[in-house]
Amino acid sequence: MKILKSISLILFFLIGNSAMAKTQLATFAGGCFWCMQPPYDVTEGVIKSTLGYTGGHLEHPTYEQVSQGDTGHTEAIQIEYNPDVVSYEQLLDIFWRNVDPFSENGQFCDRGYQYRAEIFYADEKQKIEAEASKTKVQEKLGEPVVVEIEPAAVFYPAEDYHQDYYKKNPVRYKFYRTTCGRDKRLKEVWE
Repeated sequence: MKILKSISLILFFLIGNSAMAKTQLATFAGGCFWCMQPPYDVTEGVIKSTLGYTGGHLEHPTYEQVSQGDTGHTEAIQIEYNPDVVSYEQLLDIFWRNVDPFSENGQFCDRGYQYRAEIFYADEKQKIEAEASKTKVQEKLGEPVVVEIEPAAVFYPAEDYHQDYYKKNPVRYKFYRTTCGRDKRLKEVWE
């Protein structure tokens, strides 16, 4: 009996570890990173979402440095997900529904390179899926989509006060989101 329990524990440990090894990363930029987190956080199969900065030339940038717009970084979200539960294609669909695909050099009220919409692919498979999804969106909406698709770069997590901002500061978050015109523009584009 003890041997069976030991084998069961070993199998549980091994299966649990292999499930952890199956997780993948997806990185997207869609304007203010606060607004990109909620739709991913409620998605089954998303294990963790982290806000941060990517695509620039400065190591370990701060929010203040990125906000000035001269580091080359963009505000982004990195998603750790289980591909057995949620596909990269589904994550791309969430991305598209939360950006204005026609807006260059910023999103909604946030202007500047650091607020651009962009897909950062981790491998060739993600690149192919991202390009196919962009073509699909462009065909559906009938206008040229300006969202860039680039290889993933080093991702630097943002400061703690940015993580889960929508939960920590719900009133300020809702006020920002409304006054920035995000929901109004998303409705115009996608409905």
